[in-house]
Amino acid sequence: MSNVMTCGQATVALLEDYGIDTAFGIPGVHTIEFYRGLGERSLRHVLTRHEQGAGFMADGYARATGRPAACLLITGPGVTNAATAIAQAYSDSQPMMVVSSHNLRREIGKGWGPFHEVPNQNRITEQMTALTGTAMTPDDVPELMAQAWSVMMSGRPRPVHIEIPRDVLAEPVNARWTAATAVARPGANSALIQQAAAALASATRPVILAGGGASDASETVRKLAELLGAPVATSFAGKGIYPEDDPLALGATLCLAPVRDFIAKADMVLAVGTELSNVDASNQRLTIGGKLIRVDIDPRKMNDFYPADIAITADAGSALDELFQALGEEPAAARVDRATIINEVRALRAETTSFGGSRAPEHRAVMKTLGTSLPDDTIFVGDMTQLAYTANVTFNRHHPRTWLHPAAYATLGFALPAAIGASLGRPGTPVVSIAGDCGFQFTCQEMGVASELKLPIIQILWNNQALGEIRDAMAGGDIEPVEVTGLNPDFQGLARAYCWHTERAESLDGLAESVTAAAARQGPSLIEVSEGAGDWAC
Repeated sequence: MSNVMTCGQATVALLEDYGIDTAFGIPGVHTIEFYRGLGERSLRHVLTRHEQGAGFMADGYARATGRPAACLLITGPGVTNAATAIAQAYSDSQPMMVVSSHNLRREIGKGWGPFHEVPNQNRITEQMTALTGTAMTPDDVPELMAQAWSVMMSGRPRPVHIEIPRDVLAEPVNARWTAATAVARPGANSALIQQAAAALASATRPVILAGGGASDASETVRKLAELLGAPVATSFAGKGIYPEDDPLALGATLCLAPVRDFIAKADMVLAVGTELSNVDASNQRLTIGGKLIRVDIDPRKMNDFYPADIAITADAGSALDELFQALGEEPAAARVDRATIINEVRALRAETTSFGGSRAPEHRAVMKTLGTSLPDDTIFVGDMTQLAYTANVTFNRHHPRTWLHPAAYATLGFALPAAIGASLGRPGTPVVSIAGDCGFQFTCQEMGVASELKLPIIQILWNNQALGEIRDAMAGGDIEPVEVTGLNPDFQGLARAYCWHTERAESLDGLAESVTAAAARQGPSLIEVSEGAGDWAC
């Protein structure tokens, strides 16, 4: 390979230098310079079938690994196709390096009507990224990349976007670009750590609320909970940070009124890595009756709807490690009546059996079967479907980054491409995608990617022949259900057309057999489960 590269080639080499090993995208006439010599590089490029799939795959990769992947997008339609996925990653605080082309420099913003024109493309992405920049010369690229990387990796992790006009992409670059010096995440203020430790040590009813920002601090969350005798509730993004079969585990149950009442009675609440979203609390505002300690990397969260009594702006992992050390090895909460607290938690967890609609028992039975048929570290990726809604609350997970759900932006079509990204990021770990019949059709074309790469993904297709949640909401609102059913394809035939193994499960035993066989198989499998059509008794 020549020492002289085009700007497009040099950009890909720089991504590698930052440690990005996977990029998702579709080559286009404006982005061919990204692909010049790509076969000689170590960066793995995944050809997706739609740019929205590329964004969801990068999102799933980040959720499963904690590391960013890249999206390489063409000017105009490539960026707008991926916009929904970028917004989902932004909403759920997932890192993603988005690099796109743009029109010729002299064309930008002129309205002349060139190929793929969006007059102000960066105005689209600046609303769903932590940073958006335009490289008007090759030398702008490493500067913008350094800024973007620092913002994405040292603060609240969110997508960043760099756009490069196509004439800039073709210009020669004589120097080798290298990654900028890594910027550390902020550490905690020592005085605030001591204040928090003293407050927690005096608590009689402490509670820990853990969100996705604490995913890499799960071990310390567990140690703190045991030391303090503090029950742990999580957001949907934090599901599995604390093992949900533990006696102190409240699980992702903030949507249940009795759990919210329990938290209201706490004299000390430690909220770590969570924005305390209304989504997790079923659009209800939590009542914090005691003092609130917030540990979050985003300073904007410290005085929002839940003003902190002690606000620690820092990386969750380092802050919790310091907090644990400050508390010492002796039980900090000698005043806590653990037996009573554990009994209360047990009663609250029993409330989950009443969660959901009339099909919830069916959902619980299906998810329990999946859980017992697969290894404990299996990654489950849920779409916006009733089966996953029930599982958010009732399906126990025991490890972080094993329940991936697009809770906040709540877009359909997430599960399959995100599962592909997770499988690529965590090879050797079983990955299950859960989608309804309507949501699956948003991105079902990405079955081609899973088949092409021989990924051992198990797709559970929950078929209720409808937009079930909307159907039920209409009925509950005394609205005659309309436009909630449509013609479905033959999903078995569709999957076979993409060279997937397919089965239809009609009982829990049959589902267990199908899932066990799929986990041992090379390549992807689709298992169709029809709501109400089989023997799904608990």
